[in-house]
Amino acid sequence: MHSTFRQLQLFLALAEHKSITTAARACHVTQPTVSMQLKELADAVGMPLYEQIGKRLFLTDAGHALADTARAMGDEWASFEQRIDAMKGLRRGRLRLAVVSTAKYFVPRLLGSFCETYPGVDIALELLNRDAVVARLRDNRDDLYVMSMPPTDLALEQHAFLPNPLVVIAALSHPLAARHGLALADLGGERFILREPGSGTRLAGDAHFQAQGFAPSVRLELGSNEAIKYAVAAGMGLGVVSRHALSADAGDEPVAVLDVAGFPLSSHWWTLYPRGKRLSPVASAFLEHIEAAVRAGALGPMPRG
Repeated sequence: MHSTFRQLQLFLALAEHKSITTAARACHVTQPTVSMQLKELADAVGMPLYEQIGKRLFLTDAGHALADTARAMGDEWASFEQRIDAMKGLRRGRLRLAVVSTAKYFVPRLLGSFCETYPGVDIALELLNRDAVVARLRDNRDDLYVMSMPPTDLALEQHAFLPNPLVVIAALSHPLAARHGLALADLGGERFILREPGSGTRLAGDAHFQAQGFAPSVRLELGSNEAIKYAVAAGMGLGVVSRHALSADAGDEPVAVLDVAGFPLSSHWWTLYPRGKRLSPVASAFLEHIEAAVRAGALGPMPRG
């Protein structure tokens, strides 16, 4: 079986974008070139690699197997290039990160200082909900992953690096905002605005509520902390969010953090990657950078309740 590295790159682009036109654009070649190269690749494999049904493109079983193999080969080659650069005293390459959406409050600061130290490194950042990050983790699509609730059914290398306390918030005008020493039972008559099912914040909150025998009345489920904050500020209900989603100065926020027994919930941010994965030099350098930034307090003060 004969195929070229370029053909494998084009096929990976097709597997990623599910479109010949978009794959051609991503690889800076013409659409006929992609079609011709993929036909030669399928002929070399001896089986169809994808099929078109209506306007949608689907990989065949052989296509999925080839995509996994091509991705692994590409990762190995990129890692080799980075190791050679490191031998030359250079640090360059591409860092691929997939992080959950709430991590956007601190990951850009980490990346900014990292790029200042290593200006030759390019960043590919995927900012997604937890389910999408876990899906990429299962497929080993990236170098590193950042989330607050790692999946328990995968063999992972995982390192906690930053607290992620979860708090209950209310509108500033809410009667509970002025009270102290609240119990969960005091919230029993309130409506809640929570993150979507499957998010790390929702999983942690639901687990705590269930352990305490408390069943929140959910009025609304939203996909971002900002949406929850402003819905809470509008008086639609109480919310549970990461304290990282709040300003360090409580006076800058349109919501109040409630003093509720059991909160803040203890949680952490984790860096993850599949166990047995050999990290590239750039990924290893970024892990070291995170540890140094945390030690130096470079991620800033925790918001005040």
